Amino acid sequence: MKVRAGFGYDVHRLVENRKLILGGVYIPFHKGCLAHSDGDALIHAIIDALLGAAGQRDIGWHFPDTSDEFKNIDSRILLQKTFDIIQKEGYRVGNIDCTISLEQPKLKLHIPEMIAVISEILHMPVGALSVKAGTNEKMGFVGTGEGVAVYAVCILEKD
Repeated sequence: MKVRAGFGYDVHRLVENRKLILGGVYIPFHKGCLAHSDGDALIHAIIDALLGAAGQRDIGWHFPDTSDEFKNIDSRILLQKTFDIIQKEGYRVGNIDCTISLEQPKLKLHIPEMIAVISEILHMPVGALSVKAGTNEKMGFVGTGEGVAVYAVCILEKD
């Protein structure tokens, strides 16, 4: 069996008058991610981890933020397209581990739904996907509430 690891990272500024969407889930909050797409930093980090593990460049290469095709697109669609890419290369997802760094709002009640949404798209057991959330202890752009940062690692497997 061939095993490949990938790492993804995404950040977005938090601004008024945008919906906060993480892991394909709407989170009620007075700010959301500023982005060309829906700004789902969790899914974007996962996409980069998956593409990197498969040796398929990065999210900006496949879904450029200069393309009208991806303007305000639901990131779940991008994740499905990414899954199609890695499947075409003969890979399946072994596991994914993610950390969301966000001062506010608290995410613990939304994490089970995020896991359900992502694991369904990627055809993986919910137990193979970990989503954790923490603050930045009021330090840096995350700590001041200016943005969100997400880290993701994945393992892809091929027979």
